[in-house]
Amino acid sequence: MRVWSGLLALVLVAGCGAPAAVEPVDVVRLSARAPARVDAAALARSLAAVQPGWPRPSLTADCRKVKCVALTFDDGPGDYTQWLLDELDDLGVKATFFVVGQMVAADRHHTLPRMVAEGHELGNHSWSHAELPRLSDVGIARELGRTQELVQKITGVRMGVMRPPYGSTNARVAAESRRLGLAQILWSVDTLDWRDRVATIVARRASRATRGSIVLMHDIHRTTVEAVPHLVDALSDKGYRFVTVSELYGKPPAPGRKYTEL
Repeated sequence: MRVWSGLLALVLVAGCGAPAAVEPVDVVRLSARAPARVDAAALARSLAAVQPGWPRPSLTADCRKVKCVALTFDDGPGDYTQWLLDELDDLGVKATFFVVGQMVAADRHHTLPRMVAEGHELGNHSWSHAELPRLSDVGIARELGRTQELVQKITGVRMGVMRPPYGSTNARVAAESRRLGLAQILWSVDTLDWRDRVATIVARRASRATRGSIVLMHDIHRTTVEAVPHLVDALSDKGYRFVTVSELYGKPPAPGRKYTEL
């Protein structure tokens, strides 16, 4: 039985939050295997007991010696994220999710506790998907701080990585990221899945990843979720292992520093 199933048996309550979205999704599709409603605070305590010190470096993959790729997903959680988690669970793949605070607040499916329970890494993608360098210092702090606090409240996890929306950053964003203990994670492979909503195109671009690549995708698009099994098969056939961002580096990335690949 999966860890998630065991933990869900602990608690049952209603969710919270009003709907919000960073950008529209195509069609509402909820996973047939979506988890039951849970008490997020109680589940977070259970997760902390099961996974002290999360996220931790992988115990099974040394990316200095084996071929690793980090799959990353931005802008969720959304209508397709539970379906994506089902796919990743079936494939035995771990990923990193850079979440938007407004989307977390609106999530009624307790997606983040499930991500943590299934071994995925969480990253900060701001509160409203704002272009951070255009904001004041106070605005940058609010965008990152609110998301940081909400995710910790829901999951018990203090995120150690962030991705600036649009990849847009500067010295002030780096300084605030450093203050919050967040490394800046960009990417080396852009699937352009937000522009080209065709699963075969997304899978083909992702499969161009090389050793140490960080692949950018978005879990708010149905076609991206459809592409995942195909791109995983293609990269697996080439001998790649799938790891979270922190696992890729073998230790937590340095706060404030900008990373694009191993």
